[in-house]
Amino acid sequence: MRPPKKTIHIISSWVQRQPPKVKAFLAVVAGMLALVLLRAIVHDHDNLFVAAEAVHSIGISVLIYKLIKEKTCAGLSLKTQELTAMFLAVRLYCSFVMEYDIHTLLDLATLATTLWVIFMIRFKLKSSYMEDKDNFAMYYVVAPCAVLALLIHPSTSHYIINRIFWAFCVYLEAVSVLPQLRVMQNTKIVEPFTAHYVFALGVARFLSCAHWVLQVLDSRGHLLTALGYGLWPSMVLISEVVQTFILADFCYYYVKSVFGGQLVMRLPSGVV
Repeated sequence: MRPPKKTIHIISSWVQRQPPKVKAFLAVVAGMLALVLLRAIVHDHDNLFVAAEAVHSIGISVLIYKLIKEKTCAGLSLKTQELTAMFLAVRLYCSFVMEYDIHTLLDLATLATTLWVIFMIRFKLKSSYMEDKDNFAMYYVVAPCAVLALLIHPSTSHYIINRIFWAFCVYLEAVSVLPQLRVMQNTKIVEPFTAHYVFALGVARFLSCAHWVLQVLDSRGHLLTALGYGLWPSMVLISEVVQTFILADFCYYYVKSVFGGQLVMRLPSGVV
């Protein structure tokens, strides 16, 4: 009988040799199977959202540990943290004026820790910041998200500016991790704590996406109708799917490295 690690290595090597279209198809199939499994074992799908928040918190805790104990921010993208702070600040404003609830408190705590991370990178650990590797232009994501929010936003009874802000934070959250992926693409080597943090983001976003998809299926599409009319309900769902697939490739190589016993990830060309 083959050892589990050898079997996983054979499967991962086979997947790696496949053309991009086959990889995309396999990723979709794997995602659908995961959704079927979650639907079968998780009866209250709201627990998936709680789990997503918990995994995200674990990722932030790993990031804080890295900055305090390792005293280095090498491999981290300041721009991703700034984009995260931006969409969290906008979402907090929307929560206060539109739907104040427990998620407002969770976002407030996340924003506070994100601002602390930005402070550490900009001032305390500036000497270890890889500014030349963190070269993703923020306006490439901020400007399109702003334009999209102007064109497609909720059709609720709230003030138009609040509805635009709401759409903007949804779109920006979906692509906020892109600068971090660019840093990893430029360095090709990802140290453990950064890899753990980004993997936690990937898992959290998959669970959040699963929560939305399963809620839509359970309500037989009525949830989309409750979000409003026009393109907005579909854009919410698409945003959840996009932010999941953005990190799918990295998560695959992370799992492969863990099962291979590698502490430092080495990314092949073209990944992320």
